[in-house]
Amino acid sequence: MARTGRRHVAGPSDGGVVPPEPSTVDLHAHTTRSDGVLEPATLLHAAHAAGVRTFALTDHDTLAGYRDVTTSGAVPAGLTLVPGIEINALVTRDLGLWEGELHILGFGMHPDDDAFEAALIQQRDERRVRFARTVERLREIGLPIDAQVAELEPSDDDALGRPTIARALMAAGHAASVEDAFTRLIGHGGPGYVRRGGLGPEDAIAAIIAAGGIPVLAHFREAPERIELLRELQEAGLAGLEVYYRAFDAATTAELEVVARTLGLIATGGTDYHGDLGPYAASHAQSWVPPEVGTRLLARLECR
Repeated sequence: MARTGRRHVAGPSDGGVVPPEPSTVDLHAHTTRSDGVLEPATLLHAAHAAGVRTFALTDHDTLAGYRDVTTSGAVPAGLTLVPGIEINALVTRDLGLWEGELHILGFGMHPDDDAFEAALIQQRDERRVRFARTVERLREIGLPIDAQVAELEPSDDDALGRPTIARALMAAGHAASVEDAFTRLIGHGGPGYVRRGGLGPEDAIAAIIAAGGIPVLAHFREAPERIELLRELQEAGLAGLEVYYRAFDAATTAELEVVARTLGLIATGGTDYHGDLGPYAASHAQSWVPPEVGTRLLARLECR
């Protein structure tokens, strides 16, 4: 399968993980505050209804969704909500990485940390530049989405991303699905692809730590073959590895468990829910994060 901006979800027929019971932990999900389709409160209630009891909103480059639900009292009773973030970090060295990026998750940052918010503002500004350049490039190649993006009214603390452009391409009749848009048009190597700018992985890790958070490397299935890179990131402060990811098959998950244990990294996991492939309950049913993952992360955060 070609690599795109979206990820194949392994099912039981192709070696996918079969959840032994409904997962109570999801530490990776996105809302309308970045590139998801559900409002933060709606996503929280969907997760709670599916049986999740430890949850993290990990919108790209913004804590706005976390602030939305905590200040409005929208967190369901019995649900522990962890402050979360996902930073798409740009790698400037040629390390053979897909799109030259590493995605760094952060958990437990102080939501009112001014320095951290300043770093996120920079990230969001870079996203807006990329967004505008992508729209311009699509117009130049005869695939205009100006009318569709004109309907967007993002606030300053929303993080614009390519899935939003993919949905605009669908609305304009230029793509059949988000996957199709990434594969043919805006994914790496496509005619509408624009490289991002922003923080590098070491800077992203440092910003998360300075804000009191725990930095974790997201959905890096190549980890067993890139141990030296992981050790380098550990020296910069990396503390965890996303092991239980909805798109990983059972063999990959088992290999990543060994890597995390060997390197002493905290194991995390989640659905990476955006909403393009169906309701949250469907993604949750395909995901398994052992309950002790949530317990250990919360214990580590409590120690901090």
